Amino acid sequence: MGPVYRGKYPNDSTTPPIDVLNSCWDIFRSAYEKYPTNTMLGTREIENAKAGRYKWQTYKEVYEVIQKVGSSIRSCGYGQGVKCGIYGANCPGWIISMEACNAHGLYCVPLYDTLGAGAVEFIICHAEISIAFVEEKKISELLKTFPNASKFLKTLVSFGKFTPVQKQQVENLGVKSYSWDEFLQVGENQNFDLPVIKKSDICTIMYTSGTTGDPKGVLLSNESVLTAVSAILQFLSSCKHSLRNKEVYISYLPLAHIFDRVIEEAMIYVGASIGFWRGDARLLLEDVAELRPTIFCAVPRVLERVYSGLQNKISAGGFVKQTMFNFAYSYKLNNLMNGVGVEDAAPLFDSLVFSKIKQSLGGRVRILLSGGAPLAKHVELFLRVVTCSLVIQGYGLTETGAASFAQLLNNFDMLGTVGVPLPYVDACLESVPDMGYDALASTPRGEVCIRGGTLCSGYHKREDLTNEAIIDGWFHTGDIGEWQPNGNLKIIDRKKNIFKLSQGEYVAVEHLENVYGQSSVLESIWVYGSSFEAYLVAVINPKKDALERWAEENNITKDYNSLCEDPKAKAYVLAELVNTAKAKKLKGFEFIKAIHLDPVPFDQDRDLITPTFKKKRPQMHKYYKNNIDEMYKSINNKTSA
Repeated sequence: MGPVYRGKYPNDSTTPPIDVLNSCWDIFRSAYEKYPTNTMLGTREIENAKAGRYKWQTYKEVYEVIQKVGSSIRSCGYGQGVKCGIYGANCPGWIISMEACNAHGLYCVPLYDTLGAGAVEFIICHAEISIAFVEEKKISELLKTFPNASKFLKTLVSFGKFTPVQKQQVENLGVKSYSWDEFLQVGENQNFDLPVIKKSDICTIMYTSGTTGDPKGVLLSNESVLTAVSAILQFLSSCKHSLRNKEVYISYLPLAHIFDRVIEEAMIYVGASIGFWRGDARLLLEDVAELRPTIFCAVPRVLERVYSGLQNKISAGGFVKQTMFNFAYSYKLNNLMNGVGVEDAAPLFDSLVFSKIKQSLGGRVRILLSGGAPLAKHVELFLRVVTCSLVIQGYGLTETGAASFAQLLNNFDMLGTVGVPLPYVDACLESVPDMGYDALASTPRGEVCIRGGTLCSGYHKREDLTNEAIIDGWFHTGDIGEWQPNGNLKIIDRKKNIFKLSQGEYVAVEHLENVYGQSSVLESIWVYGSSFEAYLVAVINPKKDALERWAEENNITKDYNSLCEDPKAKAYVLAELVNTAKAKKLKGFEFIKAIHLDPVPFDQDRDLITPTFKKKRPQMHKYYKNNIDEMYKSINNKTSA
């Protein structure tokens, strides 16, 4: 193992600033006591099928509902240590149910909104969930887990209502069901003392959507969440951009994911306002425009789509507009790279050129945080210039409480990296000799290992996986990092996503996908290789507009689906990949030799990606096996000829 690094911050302390709190419930309770009249949870009013303004509940109003939900949970016989599931998209009921669990010591077990019935059934049975809160439109999906799930699940509460048929189906299996309004009355006029909750107590079992096998239940203690929230608050305070009680946050990333959960806990702690989207990706920017958030979090997939959309608009503009944009972009970029802060780098051009882009995110975003996966350097650079906000790339895992690394604000030296360790986090690299990574070399490279108060307590019912991942207090992330000369960490590879070609060459597949992903003709790419073959092949989701533009220029009149089957179109896309490989100086064995074009984006419906858009490589191999065989057959025929 290499040397241990820790971030150094002004007014640094080994004791988290909210160390006086003992539990996640204390986060909300303290905010309620300080800011009872602040607006907390908001949703858009719908009148005549049209979305209107946001309607808000104050911290005091939310507290009163939480009290009712908590009393009803206890009246049903559920108390400290019982597992409570929450299934559905982000909404006020989600937060209220979670806080009721926090108050009464139940384990909150979130279910991904986009998980299929198979995974939902597994989690209900594996975690032994007794009571679950469910979004109304997800009830039919949840019922697919019966009768197996009914061995454990005995009470269902809808955030809306049950149909008579659904209610009968549930009750036939001995499961009680309540609409939201009905459940609020169950514990009426009953008072229950809150249990004593320790920092070491588990508050959440958060299942990760693994790329192989069944989901793993990550045990997160109150201490883990409290320390992660403290790390975020201390980090932003040290950068002189503290979170304030006037912040407005758009809640659309899954609360079932640690990234959004910890951010929303931080928002609650400072008394901020959380507005929920309507659950439709096509309407997200409409919700953002109405809410006008000050803090915006996103995963790279979302930001890459924003980038592509803006690039298309810029390309479609006339010569004068393009010239003006390019000049403003270069001017501001130069100032930013010379250390000028984002607010002072180009105020005139911010007003004249970049204001429309800023308004597309509501006009008030001051911090844009990217996490969940690496953000491509060119996308990060572009967003730093045009959004008129501070763009931060962070790094963490469910097992490390999300808050592990972040870029310092207004620091261009950290571009393309995940920055430095956050407060209360220790980090080091461990050599991986099989992959040629040496943590003690002049340029240290190796598996990223993390320890500190944010770490999970292990995996639920999987001591074997716990012992494999956490060794001597260090969590082994499986990510390969490289320390930069100025102390930043750059994620360069995955420990397990490596394979050997038949000629003995090792291929780091995620690195290649990131390189090829910069091609202007690609939406997504999955690179495949085998120890039985000497060449790489790939399945590609091409960019529709790029392919159609090429077809028009070459007088080919076919629709998009037909173009994906056209040999000439495949040759064009493959040639573009070769150009990218040459420009990035890839080795010969890293060149892709054959491709299959799939017009349908990699999706969860076919079980090809996780809810956080990570590729499920074994499933992709199974799904595209015939295409892979055809590609290798084509390559081998050409080689033998």
